[in-house]
Amino acid sequence: MQNEWREDMKLDIHSSRLDIDGAFKPEYEAILTSGACHFLAELVKRFGKRRDELLQARAQRQKAFDTGVMPDFLHATESVRQAEWKVAPIPHDLHDRRVEITGPVDRKMIINALNSGAKVFMADFEDSSSPTWDVMMEGQINIRDAVLGCISYESPEGKKYVLHDKTATLMVRPRGWHLEEKHILWDHKPIPGCLMDFGLYFFHNAAALMAKGTAPYFYLPKMESHLEARLWNEIFVFSQQFLGIPQGTIRATALIETLPAAFEMDEFLYELRDHAAGLNCGRWDYIFSFIKCFRNHADYLLPERGQVTMITHFLRSYSRLLIKTCHRRGIHAMGGMAAQIPIKDPLANEVAFAKVRADKEREVTDGHDGTWVGHPGLVPLAMSVFDTYMPTPNQIERNASNLAITASDLVTVPEGSITWHGLVINVAIALRYLESWLRGQGCVPLDNLMEDAATAEISRVQIWQWIRYSEGVLEDGRKITFDMVQKILNVEVDKARLELGQHYSSRQFDKAAQYLIQMINADPLPNFLTSVAYQSLA
Repeated sequence: MQNEWREDMKLDIHSSRLDIDGAFKPEYEAILTSGACHFLAELVKRFGKRRDELLQARAQRQKAFDTGVMPDFLHATESVRQAEWKVAPIPHDLHDRRVEITGPVDRKMIINALNSGAKVFMADFEDSSSPTWDVMMEGQINIRDAVLGCISYESPEGKKYVLHDKTATLMVRPRGWHLEEKHILWDHKPIPGCLMDFGLYFFHNAAALMAKGTAPYFYLPKMESHLEARLWNEIFVFSQQFLGIPQGTIRATALIETLPAAFEMDEFLYELRDHAAGLNCGRWDYIFSFIKCFRNHADYLLPERGQVTMITHFLRSYSRLLIKTCHRRGIHAMGGMAAQIPIKDPLANEVAFAKVRADKEREVTDGHDGTWVGHPGLVPLAMSVFDTYMPTPNQIERNASNLAITASDLVTVPEGSITWHGLVINVAIALRYLESWLRGQGCVPLDNLMEDAATAEISRVQIWQWIRYSEGVLEDGRKITFDMVQKILNVEVDKARLELGQHYSSRQFDKAAQYLIQMINADPLPNFLTSVAYQSLA
């Protein structure tokens, strides 16, 4: 029956030039239906070429940055920034977004996040998920079951997990434009991963979501241009027409997590205005993007990650500009992620939670309408801060029209240093995250922080930049070199070998170390570690 179904499916979609090359499991039949595949084929046929052109435009823009052109607000869209307009009214179940929890699309995480007490759960097919075929397909099954309210999970120890009567509002984050899905081919080429994630989720769940009084809500990651936002909007318009549902049903929050995007916030909202749900400060990816954009400029080296906090001038400016922009346009300005996780040591936990509390107090008093956490244990803390300082569902009415943020404010390099400890931490995080990612785990607790691809990327690109420029010097005066990093990496691999003992052979540390050295030694800087290592995933 399984093989018959696959053959039928191929026949049904043969005329659309779409082929599924991933290993098939019987439970995938309900996701990879002929109707869903036809819809996916239409998305790729209509929008795939434009996506490719926009990625080429990214590459051209980076070449300009490499030669000394600085990012700036666009002259061509000045009229959009100057004009008075608002986005569409906010759906009722997105009025209050004071605390959102994010996490991968595995079954247990989905249940715990929906039950966490947060207002919103963002189910993440992107940075906190490793895009193996099974992870992506099982994620679609898990999200479908969550929408239907029938999701459950039993741990190996026999503990059962089911949904509460009241759960968080669901949002979904598809992969970024740059990532491909090698298991689904269009004209023998991998399709954009984001179209698979969006298309399958939307096709199977839009009607069920609307029947429950909600709708398909999305987070859109890693965009670098308002033209990329325009393409998403065109996809939304077509998709709603395809399923025969009202235009404007889909709502999407754009993550402002690249440096070029910070100069086009108004334009992002304008392009998405009938489908907009706000903007979000994707702080970790934003730092990664800052380094990547200025990869060829020694005078833009950042200090070690721990010193690049949201109170530094360039990050505080970006955050405040996002608030001003969103509130002017009548929509939510969402704060960034608290990556801390609860610690068993009470004293250490108190210190960590104090940092989270201070960060959330900064966000809410600056004017953010909500914030992110990565662990259910942080929900009560973040909720209490926003309840104290924001008793209303949001504070969109707060006007910051007198706030002036310049292009210079957004690229001011913070002062700081690079310590030996900071260098070692970067090597360790990049290695250990990549090793877990290669095993299909995209969200990894390391040193009491929940690390995802964005934080691993910061570690990787900082090492790359510190090695290449004379300014990459430790505070004790030593120049950071490739040999120095290689020795640190060897020590970290040996640590893992000792920790794991006989289990080391089942892990991916050797391959992760090879990839890390390859990317650190590459010229030019590889854009994404996930793109480089993707071919090793099942």
